[in-house]
Amino acid sequence: MFKALIVEDSNQFRQILKEILLARVPSMDVKEAKDADEALRLVKTFLPHVIFMDIRLPVGTGLELTQRIKRDFPEMNIIILTNYDLPEYREAASKFGASHFLSKGVATRDQIYDIVESIIKTAGLNTK
Repeated sequence: MFKALIVEDSNQFRQILKEILLARVPSMDVKEAKDADEALRLVKTFLPHVIFMDIRLPVGTGLELTQRIKRDFPEMNIIILTNYDLPEYREAASKFGASHFLSKGVATRDQIYDIVESIIKTAGLNTK
């Protein structure tokens, strides 16, 4: 089963993204974390195939968390999804191993679907 983790402090945005993901892949197992500590616990126990990561979190930053996760789990796909589309954040995200960087205000459902479907295909998983 394909597993996704949404790391986002806004409950409303977590719910919207979860609905977007489940609309395309209803069998997807989606977990949520509101801060870096909760996310790290879930990464170790849930082992998601993809992580949607906000940059600004109440405990730590999504960029620091990306670096920590990629150090221990280099195969995990991390998608930075943020309101802060700044060149220095894009550069840091790439440096720390994020697979993609999307702006919340600009990213479309189709872009999110395309990335997820690519990860599912690469992992060789059946989502039916």
